[in-house]
This record gives sequence, structure tokens and C-alpha cells, in this order.
Amino acid sequence: MLKQQLAEVESNIQAACDRAGRDRSEVTLIAVSKTKPVPVLQEAYDLGIRIFGENKVQEIVDKFDALPEDIHWHMIGHLQRNKIKYIVDKVDMIHSVDSIRLAEAIEKEAAKSNRIVNILLEVNVAEEESKFGLHIDEVVPTLEKIASLAHIKVCGLMTIAPFVDNPEENRPIFAKLRKLSVDIMDKNIDNIIMSVLSMGMTNDYEVAIEEGATMVRVGTGIFGTRIYK
Repeated sequence: MLKQQLAEVESNIQAACDRAGRDRSEVTLIAVSKTKPVPVLQEAYDLGIRIFGENKVQEIVDKFDALPEDIHWHMIGHLQRNKIKYIVDKVDMIHSVDSIRLAEAIEKEAAKSNRIVNILLEVNVAEEESKFGLHIDEVVPTLEKIASLAHIKVCGLMTIAPFVDNPEENRPIFAKLRKLSVDIMDKNIDNIIMSVLSMGMTNDYEVAIEEGATMVRVGTGIFGTRIYK
């Protein structure tokens, strides 16, 4: 089942790239493996997946040593400042930076081990009260404040669009994040690059790719429905 679902996701990504006139290499698939046990991740690994996304610090810590070392881990869930120390040396990227205080806390932990941590700013484009993330008008002031931090590298932006029945409804959300990214690039802020747009999940990743996503976070589409305890 996993092999078939992964093949279907790959086919959909390719089709979306074709429609948008983009090369498949421009889009990174992040397999969102939250709540999934190690054997299932190992199966995905054996099928060629090397990039996994987790929502919880504890799951990254538990799975990190149990799986091959060439896996690239991405923290995509809300991150509490007191948990940073557990993953700062384990993740390739933190997608969910939503405040100056969190960026400063990551800087502090990264400095201890003299490493540079790649981050994305999470933007609540849809302004949903239930979601974390900066409002659009907060993004540039936040960037200007954290640009001087030596141990973090802002690589782009991330958003979680609303869950909708018709993915077309989220097209304006993705277009807005893309425009924001371009506007930021034009400002040439030191130490800030906008090479990553992390947007699109199982129900809307094709639309996100058509609107410029460079990373899509697909869980259910690969692993099937989650069973929460």
C-alpha cells in the first residue's frame, strides 16, 4: 500500500510541475511521519524517502537513533522554546518559527554547539485563530530583528492553509505567500534568503506546487489515515 500511495503522490507532483512549467527537481517532498512507528518509516526509507517531517520533538528524538543516519529530519510542528535543545543537533530545518523570542532561543541553543540552524518563518496567511504563525504585516519587521542572529539562517516561509474540501479555495493563500516571498527578496535584507516556500499538504499540495511551493508536506497521502491514541 505504501509503495502504491507514494507512487501516486510522485505522479501527482510531476503532473503539477508539468502544469506549472516547473522542473520536478524544484519541489522537495517531505513525508510527514507523525504518529507513525519506526517500521513504517523504515519501509518508506526503503522505497527511497530520505526527508521526514515530524510535529513533535519527542518523536524526532525517539526516531532519530532508530533509523538510518542519512535521513533529513524537518520539525514542522509548533516548537516550544524549552524543547529546542533536544533537536537543535538533529534537524535539517525548523519550519515553524513564529516569533522573535523563538528565533532568539534557537540562536542561543545553536551557539552552544556552534552550528547554524536553517529556519522558516511560519506565516498565518489565512489568519485562522486556531493556527500559529505571524500575520503577514509582522513578517518583515520580524526578519529585520532576527537577520543579525549569527547561528540561524532564514531560508524562506511556511504556511498551513485551511483544511478545505476544494483545494482551489487555498490557491489565493499560496499565491499570497509567494508574493510575500518575492517582496522580501526585493528588500535584500542581509542574511535572509527566500529559497524555500513550504506550503501544501495532502489535500492541496498540487495547487501549492502550481503556485510556487518548493516543499510540500504530505502525510496521509503517503502513510494513510493516522490513528491518534
